[in-house]
Order: sequence, then structure tokens, then C-alpha cells
Amino acid sequence: MVIKSFTEELSVCKVQNISQFDFFDKFCFLGKTDEEISVVCLTDKVPENITQRDDGWKMFRIEGELDFSLIGILSKISAILAENEIGIFAISTYNTDYILTKSANYEKALSCLKNSGYQIKE
Repeated sequence: MVIKSFTEELSVCKVQNISQFDFFDKFCFLGKTDEEISVVCLTDKVPENITQRDDGWKMFRIEGELDFSLIGILSKISAILAENEIGIFAISTYNTDYILTKSANYEKALSCLKNSGYQIKE
């Protein structure tokens, strides 16, 4: 399985509303529930109307479109990282999964995955 790494710094935030969120940016993710609105965006694009913010994240994704019948892909990756004491913030889209780790653990995370048989693509 191929893992695509990204170099951009990301932030995970809670916002009051989506009025200042740039949906046309290179990378952005919005999650809304009855309790909150969360966004993941490039750190230099964090909207002003945040209520909470956590900077210092980097991400990688599983390359290709994953069929919904595939089981355990995210579970295996998260288990490898958990065994190496690396926390994650996972985002799933229709096509694939994105995994964020704190920047301080990013290279270690990629190394652990490579040592477990994953191909790392930059």
C-alpha cells in the first residue's frame, strides 16, 4: 500500500461558523455535528472566528480510491502508530483516508509505516 506524504503545516480548529472558511484552498476539511463545527486547514489559512485551535500537524494519505468493502486499512495504520506512541487525527473522505500526526512525530510515523511494509511517496 502506498502512503503519500505532505509537507504543509496544518491546524485543527473549532469555529463559530463557516463564513470565513476558504473551501477553495488547496486542503480544507469541514466537520459539523449538533455540538460543533471543526475545520482542518493550512496553518497560514486559519480563519479569524475560531473558538479553539491546535497547530503543529502534518498529514499523509493512503493513495488511490479505497473501496468501501475494504476492511481494517485505517485500523492497521493506527495500530502501528499506537504501538510507537504516535497519536493521530484521522479524516476519511469518499475516496480515501488522511492521517494527521503532530509535526514532531511525523518523520517517525512515516519511518514506522515504511518499516511495516508501506511504500512512502513524497
